[in-house]
Amino acid sequence: MEQFTVKQMDNLNEEELTHLVEESKREGFRFLDRLIRDYKNGSNAFDQRGESLWGVFDQDGQCVAIGGLNRDPYATETSVGRLRRFYVSSTFRRMGIGKLLLKRIIHEANLHFHVLVLNTDTERGDKFYTSFGFIQESRYPQSTHWLRLK
Repeated sequence: MEQFTVKQMDNLNEEELTHLVEESKREGFRFLDRLIRDYKNGSNAFDQRGESLWGVFDQDGQCVAIGGLNRDPYATETSVGRLRRFYVSSTFRRMGIGKLLLKRIIHEANLHFHVLVLNTDTERGDKFYTSFGFIQESRYPQSTHWLRLK
């Protein structure tokens, strides 16, 4: 795992994500397009208290995975964080990259929130998140899974 580095992305570089966006679209996912659009127009720049955007980079500096942490916009309380725009390049799946990234985001979420929620519509996503202790339950609005923090 030492050939991969998890870094906070303070300034989104659209060009370094082009390959991930294109690959995700081929798989039928549009949320990385939305990530870039929302970041550019300022509607979600991961810049509120407790929010952050993370990437996993290989030894050549190429981003191979991305994921973000937001305050949950659907929750009434500010203690709920939301995992957003989580994607790992298919070439790098089953190598521990997703685990590495999710562990980092959960660590960060623990500093700011009491609960972390997410929404996934794939069986693979469900299995991945439940392996981290997320509970599959629509307890929170617009969410399929939640995890108690702290």
